[in-house]
Amino acid sequence: MRTPLSNLHVEAGARFIEFAGWEMPVHYGSQLEEHHAVRNNSGCFDVSHMAVVDIDQHPGEQLLRRLLVCDVSRLNIGHAAYALMLNERGGIVDDLIAYRREKGYRLVINAGTTQKDLDWIARHAKEQHSIGVARHRAELCIIAVQGPQAIEITSTLLGLQGLKELESFSFVEHERYFVSRTGYTGEDGVEIISSSEAALDLWSRLTANGVQPVGLGARDSLRLEAGLNLYGHDMKEDTNPFECRVAWTIDWGDRDRGFIGRSAIEPLRKEGAATKLVGLKLTERGIPREGFSVRTEAGTGVVTSGTFSPTLKQGIALARVPVSARGECHVEVRRKPIPAKITRLPFVHKRN
Repeated sequence: MRTPLSNLHVEAGARFIEFAGWEMPVHYGSQLEEHHAVRNNSGCFDVSHMAVVDIDQHPGEQLLRRLLVCDVSRLNIGHAAYALMLNERGGIVDDLIAYRREKGYRLVINAGTTQKDLDWIARHAKEQHSIGVARHRAELCIIAVQGPQAIEITSTLLGLQGLKELESFSFVEHERYFVSRTGYTGEDGVEIISSSEAALDLWSRLTANGVQPVGLGARDSLRLEAGLNLYGHDMKEDTNPFECRVAWTIDWGDRDRGFIGRSAIEPLRKEGAATKLVGLKLTERGIPREGFSVRTEAGTGVVTSGTFSPTLKQGIALARVPVSARGECHVEVRRKPIPAKITRLPFVHKRN
C-alpha cells in the first residue's frame, strides 16, 4: 500500500522500504541531515500509514473506559492522552493517542497493529452491545511537523492564531485540519489529520517553505534519542506497563472501573516488576541492535531498540534488564563485550 502523498515522495527523491504492509520513505537522500533538521529547525513526516478511528460519545465512552488504562471520561474536550490497551494478562495490545472531541473520541493507532486493534475494539464493542460505534477513517492522512521552528511555520501556513499557546496533548479543529500538539521526536511540534486533498496541499506548502521531508530512518533515531517506546520492539503483548516505563498512563482512581488487564497488573503496584526498561550509552565504539545481550551485575538483559545517535555521536539503546541493575554494564556487539552505562532517559532533551 502507498499513502496519498507517495507521488510527492517520489518527486523528492525518496528511497522506499516496506513497513507494516506500506511502502514508506526511509529517507530522501540523507538520514543524518533529516535527523539534524528536526533537532535544529523543522521536518515533516508522512505518517498516514497510522490509523485514525472515530468513536461515538455514546456508548463509545463506556467502551473506551473498558478498553484503555486511562479514564477518557476525565479528559476535557480539546485534550488528548497517551494511552494503552491491555489484554487480560496485562500485556500491551497497543499504545495509542486518544482525543476527546465535542461529540465523541478519536484514536490514532499504530500501522503494524491496525487490523489487530480494529478486531479487538469490535470484539469488545459487540460484548457491550455497541456494534458500529467505532469507524476506521482510512481516507484520512496524517502529517507530523516537528522541530524548534515547527510551531511558528505551521501557524503561519495554516493561519492558525494561538497555536503557540496550545498546550501539549491538546488540539484544535481548524478549517480542513485537525491539529494536535503531539509528536514522536522529543522536539516541539504538531500532528495534523486531514483529507488527502488537504494533506497534499499542506505538504507542498511545508516543503516549499523550507521544511525538510523526513523518512522513517530519522523518525526512529529521533524517537530513540527521546527515549520513546516503539510498539513491537520495546513493548509487546507479553510485556506489562511496569516493564516498559509506561505505568504512569494508568488511572487507578475509579475502583469500579474494571479496565481490561487491571486485575492482572494491580499487584505490581506494590510488588513491582522483575525487569525494567532503561537507557544505555555505549562508552566505546559500537552500535547496539535489538536482541543483543546486556550483561549487568544484577543479571542478563536484552537490547529492545538500538542505534547510533547522530546528536550524541555514540551508540545508544533501550534495554530490558533486571530491576536492580545499575551503573556499568556490557553489550554484546558482534560477540564482543562493549562497555556501556545505564543512564536516565531521555538521551536528548528538546531545545527550548
